[in-house]
Amino acid sequence: MKQPGQADGTGIYGHVTLAGTSGWPAAEYERYEWTGTQDAFRTSNYLSGMAGQPYEALIPSTIAKSTYLPSPRVAALAEEAAQEISRFDERYGKHLRPFVSLMLRSESVASSQIENLTASARSLGEAELGVEDKANATLVVRNVRAMETALAAADHLTPESVLDMHRALMDGTRDADVAGHWRDQQVWIGTSQYSPIGAEFVPPHHSRVPALMTDVMDYTRRWDIPVIIQAAIAHAQFETIHPFTDGNGRTGRALLHAMLKHRGVASHVTVPVSAGLLANVGAYHAALTAFRAGDPELIITVTSEAAFRAIENGTTLANDVVAITEGWADRITARRDSAVWPVLDLLASQPVVNAAVLGSKLGLDYMRQKRALDALEEAGIVVGVDKYKKGRFWRAPEMLAALDAFAERAGRRGRS
Repeated sequence: MKQPGQADGTGIYGHVTLAGTSGWPAAEYERYEWTGTQDAFRTSNYLSGMAGQPYEALIPSTIAKSTYLPSPRVAALAEEAAQEISRFDERYGKHLRPFVSLMLRSESVASSQIENLTASARSLGEAELGVEDKANATLVVRNVRAMETALAAADHLTPESVLDMHRALMDGTRDADVAGHWRDQQVWIGTSQYSPIGAEFVPPHHSRVPALMTDVMDYTRRWDIPVIIQAAIAHAQFETIHPFTDGNGRTGRALLHAMLKHRGVASHVTVPVSAGLLANVGAYHAALTAFRAGDPELIITVTSEAAFRAIENGTTLANDVVAITEGWADRITARRDSAVWPVLDLLASQPVVNAAVLGSKLGLDYMRQKRALDALEEAGIVVGVDKYKKGRFWRAPEMLAALDAFAERAGRRGRS
């Protein structure tokens, strides 16, 4: 479990070199003295015994000018993954318009699931319309916003754009005061919530974060590195820096997608790489651990394989969307100028709507909304429900079921 430090460690008093492998530069650890907080120490003999003990924080190698490339086998796998992503983007991003926004939502849900945040497609759709009775769904909506911010920043990958992603993710949460700010305390992963002593992994001391983030973002803007290799390494470096007290995983995966868009392999649609990683979250975490130990090949392999699984799953969803929308069209007999048709188009990309959405996005007045929704309810395409204090919502159950099936397929395999 990731934990924030309650106060600085102080006093660097030694370095430990960690040898790299596969041509990756060596990393180092630096030792600090843990001080914690005096309030905590006064209330616990156990904690007071940690005062003054050393812990080691990683000093990652800088990568902005790295000449590293993986073995030919891994490089070939990464290139194949890039080609598959590009074909998927061309096929579905350009020619299946509703799929673009559905895939963005689905990828945001998958990224949240890696952090053990789950939400049904219905709950997510309602949360997007302001229903906050499901906390997880509200958090996933913020992940959608962070992904949208990341993709909007794809043309100018900078430390500031990462801060914008994090702000979109964390605004409105109990940690909103740190939204869009680099951490100013030590964090660690695993073992204890009280101190980094004996932790599984201790990221760099917070004083190093700004310079390290400048370095990794310089790396993301290079054009001389194969795209999947670059995206996997930048993502792993970001997670190693752990620049925030919370939200690092979801922000780091949003950054990965911004890089794929920046390099033009996923220009139209968000390829659900996080959904591919869900097939084996344990392997993903093991790959990050190997990267921190000096071997980047596993994170490149895991990212490439996640892309293949994601494309398979996403293709199934795309076929489901086509079948559903074609089935809807067969059940409607309204004239081509009827408001039913634009409402159907909207439901294909946003399967939970209300009057406000229909008014703002389609410009429909009350009577046109009513006629269209009455026809869709009669055809069995939508179900109307009244939400306490939120008015009436309409859901498209078939599309919601397809999205839930996508999420279920993503998490079906083992996670050990």
